[in-house]
Amino acid sequence: MSQFEFRGKNVFISGGSRGIGLAIGVKLASLGANVCIAAKTADPHPKLPGTIFTAAKQIEDAGGRALPVLCDIRFEDQVNAAVSKAVAAFGGIDILINNASAISLTPMTETGMKKYDLMNQINGRGTYLCTLACLPHLRESAKKGRNPHVLTLSPPLDMRPMWFENHTAYSIAKYSMSMCTLGLAEEFRQYGIAVNSLWPLTAIDTSAMTVIIANPEDPPEELKYRNADIMADAAALMLCQDARNYTGQFVIDEALLRQVGVKDFTIYKINKNCPDEELAPDFFVPDDIYEAGNAPAVQRPFVMKTIKSLAKL
Repeated sequence: MSQFEFRGKNVFISGGSRGIGLAIGVKLASLGANVCIAAKTADPHPKLPGTIFTAAKQIEDAGGRALPVLCDIRFEDQVNAAVSKAVAAFGGIDILINNASAISLTPMTETGMKKYDLMNQINGRGTYLCTLACLPHLRESAKKGRNPHVLTLSPPLDMRPMWFENHTAYSIAKYSMSMCTLGLAEEFRQYGIAVNSLWPLTAIDTSAMTVIIANPEDPPEELKYRNADIMADAAALMLCQDARNYTGQFVIDEALLRQVGVKDFTIYKINKNCPDEELAPDFFVPDDIYEAGNAPAVQRPFVMKTIKSLAKL
């Protein structure tokens, strides 16, 4: 795919103590990267396993150097301090993963301002803040020819009402992350810094997803999700591209992997026997992804059914 690799690269991940962010961190560490996990979970959560310290252990076990930093990205001083610690430990920042995100799939009548502010402070503002704090170091990375990238876990921009109905506050917060990609890709083009977004085609099996949607009594093999490795593999493909040319992209994980020749996605399924057409699609995936034949014929009605059921929780 590219001449660029990850050995010795310095990665800063917001969130990342579990789920997709951790999977990306472990993948990059296995390819030689140094990874800073900047997240706010230092003590075990009763429902969400994983802390910055357990994440660091997994990164080190994968072969990389890890730096766990306690950080709530709602606060500028904490973000600046976390970035400074990463630079002091690794000598710079070459890759920023804007992973941290808050979710509440609730209608306005059940979404007070405290919940609204939390999502928007973490999702949109947090993405902007982390990128701003890392920018001087990403520019320095570009000057050294180290191929700097900003990768945000957010969906393609699709302004149809179906993606806002019953959870307007969350959609505003999530799409604000994508708008950062849209604008900053053009602004950072002059520096040679890539800014892209990555989003899953199907629901990804994470602890947070299990708490939000799944019935905890359902055995994992019955879940119609994929594991986070598919996002990690797609992220690695994106991050090894030439930052001077590969920017402003809104990428769907499976579509990208198919472009490079992957045909069998069974390894990513939680239940290996689940037919492709029964996989649970993620929210915010535009219709043209399906129509272009770059994805399995997942059942879109599941999306609306899930949204409506969540609105009643």
